[in-house]
Amino acid sequence: MHITASVFINDDESGLHHDYDQWLERLAPHAPVSQYHHNVGEDNADAHMKRQIMGREVLVAVTEGKLDFGTWEQIFYGEFDGRRRKRVLVKIIGE
Repeated sequence: MHITASVFINDDESGLHHDYDQWLERLAPHAPVSQYHHNVGEDNADAHMKRQIMGREVLVAVTEGKLDFGTWEQIFYGEFDGRRRKRVLVKIIGE
């Protein structure tokens, strides 16, 4: 629950998170920080953009007490700034 963190669902495959890191860094590189107008007092504008791409929440169906995922899917937490305490909110809606 922070503007520079993300929650996403994907396969837990070898190298995938590294590939995401490289891809996101190409889309919104951290440096030079002077390229961003948002960097006032902090240099985390790239983290805001990375979070926007990856999303802030996931919606997951549950059937008979189990998450309805594909074989290798998992929920992941993406941290793009890392300087603040974070908290996670899990909300269950239904019967």
